[in-house]
Amino acid sequence: MNLNWRRPLFYLLLPILVFLAFVGFPPPFAPPQANRPGQEQSEPADSRHDKA
Repeated sequence: MNLNWRRPLFYLLLPILVFLAFVGFPPPFAPPQANRPGQEQSEPADSRHDKA
């Protein structure tokens, strides 16, 4: 059985190639949103020196 793999491969890649022809490469997708910085951690207050 002699299977021709070029024709199915062409038809599988054709939509991707048409998309890239209209949009360009790389596709202009929005960049991922930056993570918000976490709350800054502070040192716990020393209760012995608060009432000095």
